[in-house]
Amino acid sequence: MDLHMLSALTLYALVSSITPGPNNLMLMASGVNFGFRRSLPHMLGIGIGFTVMLVLVGLGLGGIFARLPQLEILLKVVAVVYMLWLAWKISQSSAPEGETRPGGRPMTFLQAAAFQWVNPKAWIMALSAIPIYAPGQATGQVLLVAAVFGAVNLPSVSTWALAGTLMRRWLQDPVRLKIFNWLMAGLLVLSLWPALLS
Repeated sequence: MDLHMLSALTLYALVSSITPGPNNLMLMASGVNFGFRRSLPHMLGIGIGFTVMLVLVGLGLGGIFARLPQLEILLKVVAVVYMLWLAWKISQSSAPEGETRPGGRPMTFLQAAAFQWVNPKAWIMALSAIPIYAPGQATGQVLLVAAVFGAVNLPSVSTWALAGTLMRRWLQDPVRLKIFNWLMAGLLVLSLWPALLS
């Protein structure tokens, strides 16, 4: 891959990783409700989980969806149901009471990594990045694409958790927090729309 293509890939990874989507909206809500430190496993699960997903898609998993379109429909149904459940959980989050509050808990590393497999934006990113930046799907190309995404994704998604953490004090008011959580839940549901149209 030449320098021009590598620059384009890095820009694509940055734009697709830092723009709003299910991962980023959930991390902002996690930052507000649990703080940055307690959201670290969630952030790492997204970064590592998506990188692994990208490698597997690049090494052949993406071709299965081309041959079996029923799997894509099943994935969409599972994604919609799961994300509606997550939106409900976000909408019901309670007021932050410090980093060690007993009620509620942030998403774990494994939960966040597994979530990538039902995240419509993650699938769109993976299924578009591989054909463009690793068109021959050679192992070296796929690993380079995954490495660039891995290097860019974690800092990008972490900014959303940091933004949520910085809003914690202002959102100590239960009414403001309730409005925020319902807004995040609504945006999470709206983030499904592009995937459902594809």
